[in-house]
Amino acid sequence: MARIISGKFKDLGDGFQVLRILPHIDARTVGPFVFVDHFGPATIKTGDELTVRPHPHIGLSTITYLYSGVIRHRDSLGTELPIRPGEVNWMTAGRGIVHSEHSLIEDGHNQIEGIQTWVSLPVEHEETEPAFDHYGADVIPVLAGAGYEIRLIAGSLMGKISPVKTHSPLFYADVRAREAATIDLQLPAGQEGALYVSQGSFTVDGLEAKVGSMIVFGSASEIRLESPSAARGVLLGGKKHAEARHLWWNFVSSSKERIEKAKADWKANAMGIVPHETDRIPLPE
Repeated sequence: MARIISGKFKDLGDGFQVLRILPHIDARTVGPFVFVDHFGPATIKTGDELTVRPHPHIGLSTITYLYSGVIRHRDSLGTELPIRPGEVNWMTAGRGIVHSEHSLIEDGHNQIEGIQTWVSLPVEHEETEPAFDHYGADVIPVLAGAGYEIRLIAGSLMGKISPVKTHSPLFYADVRAREAATIDLQLPAGQEGALYVSQGSFTVDGLEAKVGSMIVFGSASEIRLESPSAARGVLLGGKKHAEARHLWWNFVSSSKERIEKAKADWKANAMGIVPHETDRIPLPE
C-alpha cells in the first residue's frame, strides 16, 4: 500500500533553504537511499546563492542532479568541475572525502534547482577508496512514452541499465511528464521504491502527492503514476542493506564507532583539504 510523507524546510545558512524529505520519521530509508534534499528554484544574482563550504563524508555516495543552474564541485581528490543540468556526478566517499559546492553565474542560467541524494554503501564497500565520477547528459538512458520521459540516472529499470558505477542494486531516475500522462512502472522485484515530487503532482492508488511530498511504494513492483498536467519527480529505491545504518551529520556507517572516529578526524583536520578553499564547516557541537 502506497503512502505519502512530506518534507520540511532546512536552512543551510546565508538564507539558502532546502526541502528535506529523507530521512523522515516514517521512512528513514528507501532501499539504500538515506537522504534526499530538494533545493531551489532560486534566482541567481551574485553566484553566492548556494555556498556549501568544505565538509566531510564517509560511508556513502552523494549525487547532485540539477534541473537548472550550474554548481562548481571541488573535492579533496583535486577534482574541480562544473555540474550542469542532466549530468550525473557521483561522488563516492568511502573511507572519507571532503568537498565543497558553489553556485556559478553562466549565460542562460539565472536560476538554480536540483536534487541531492545520498546512497549508503554496502558494508564491504564502506571503506573503499574515495572517487568522483562524471557522466555527460548524453550517456544517460531514456525511457519515453506518451507525454513523458524517464532518464535513468543510475542503476537498472525496465530493461535499461545506466552506465553510472554503483555499489549495490538500485534505481534512480528523473521522471518528467510534459503534459497529462499515465506512466506504468515495473520496479525490480524485492526492492523498495518511492517517488519524490519536485514539480506539479502525481497520483498513485488514489493518493495525490504534490511538490515537497514523496510517495513511498514499499516493495510493490507494479506502479501506475498519473499526472493531471506537467509534473516532475525523482524515482528512487533499491535493495535495502541487511545491516542498519547510522547517520550523524554528514557521516553514514553501519558502525557507531566508525562515526565517532570520523568526528575526531574532522576535528583534527585529518580528512584532507579542498584545494583553493580556505574555510570549512566545523563539526557540530
